[in-house]
Amino acid sequence: MADIRLPKHENVDFQSKKTFSNKDLIECSRGLLFGEHNAQLPAPPMLMFDSISNIEKEGGAFNKGQIDAELAIKKDLWFFDCHFINDPVMPGCFGLDALWQLTGFFLGWLGCSGRGRAFGVGEVKFTGQITPEVKLVSYHIDIKRVIKRQVSLAFSDGEVFADGESVYTVKNMKVGTFVPEE
Repeated sequence: MADIRLPKHENVDFQSKKTFSNKDLIECSRGLLFGEHNAQLPAPPMLMFDSISNIEKEGGAFNKGQIDAELAIKKDLWFFDCHFINDPVMPGCFGLDALWQLTGFFLGWLGCSGRGRAFGVGEVKFTGQITPEVKLVSYHIDIKRVIKRQVSLAFSDGEVFADGESVYTVKNMKVGTFVPEE
């Protein structure tokens, strides 16, 4: 097995950047933001937010960090035509995936090496839905704990809002990084 040397982030101060535009997120999906073999977001149409409006290493419900992101809803989003024909709704798993995506982004932003993957979730509650009439979906993540080692782990809680109204709550998400083998 080859010794993989991943780029470290010592020379890049990601924590000084608190917001990320859609262009930044697309760069992340291409592996250009945190470096090759490190955290990447999925590319559209699976990227489930347009921007990160706030990311902080401290703060949040547990004072371990927080992230806020947004997705502008357009009536012609691809999933509305195929997820329940004549009853359009955003799949609930897409909201959950967005929260996992944001938690993985947090690990990359902290400078953790390796590719991110969702490891699990403790509890998901759906109290509403996202339909084409919704204008803005907002996501909030509260980081509970981060373990930074060869494999890094983040534990978080999250919430999804449709036009300011809570529609999903998620407890005990787990996202980690791993170093891919050649």
